[in-house]
Amino acid sequence: MSECNVSAIRIANAPCSWGVLEFDHATESIGPMQVLDEIAASGYVGTELGDYGFLPTEPDALRSTLLQRELSLVGAFVPVALAQAEAHTAGIDSALQTARLLAETVGRTQPIAQAPFIVLADENGSVPERTRCAGRVTSEMGLTDDAWHVFADGANAVARAVRRETGLLTVFHHHAAGFVETPEETERLLALTDPEVLGLCLDTGHWMFGGGDPLMALQTHGDRIWHVHYKDCDLAVADTARHEELDYFESVHRGIFCELGKGSVPFKAITDHLHHTQYEGWIVVEQDVLPGMGTPLESATRNRHFLSSLGL
Repeated sequence: MSECNVSAIRIANAPCSWGVLEFDHATESIGPMQVLDEIAASGYVGTELGDYGFLPTEPDALRSTLLQRELSLVGAFVPVALAQAEAHTAGIDSALQTARLLAETVGRTQPIAQAPFIVLADENGSVPERTRCAGRVTSEMGLTDDAWHVFADGANAVARAVRRETGLLTVFHHHAAGFVETPEETERLLALTDPEVLGLCLDTGHWMFGGGDPLMALQTHGDRIWHVHYKDCDLAVADTARHEELDYFESVHRGIFCELGKGSVPFKAITDHLHHTQYEGWIVVEQDVLPGMGTPLESATRNRHFLSSLGL
């Protein structure tokens, strides 16, 4: 990534902070226009797409919707069951559908240097053992050597197809309740994938919940980190999850991903590192909540004020 000054960092939020998640839940989430209105009202200048179909899927309509609120489109989350070879073709199709929407929407509103990412992830929450043991997985719950190669081949195939057909880049999102949760699992995936087309989306909260130090992740994997999610992690809730054997969704319900500054992620040190290394990408605030949880607008506003106190 090329060098630029500190002011290049811009701050976005995402529909997941309003309970709009890729998981199936019976409770309805807040509507898309209200989410975008509240993202803009709470001081953010960008958004991720959310689950495909939440926002308009016609480029002109999506572009107009964003321009009305002076919001940039910074990325889109695409889950694929990468450990299953038979899921790769559909996963590539899904990623391309999303990437085409992104590319056609921003083609006339953002320079290529600020182009959005496909944020690729495992189909998190779909494997019972990994979902049940999020935050405390063991090596016995991981992929076999053969499955690792299937997983990495799928990630490479998605990223290469997206780059070839739309010009966009892909970042992989490590995530609790998926097969790439821990720092060790993330490192293995990075070693098996193509650094020309697949970077890493560092999610500070998921990294800490998975047993890692997000500042160390930046220091170790800086060249592969092209996109950053600022999410906090309440280690007291993580301890409770371990002791009471809570599953991933109950951990979220208990507030594992709390408001920024109220957990244990060292945001000042992380921000200082991003400034020092002249990071030029987006920071996307994510405070994952289940539908109906909390007060998203108030939390988003407090999160934005917290980042302002860090000079962002």
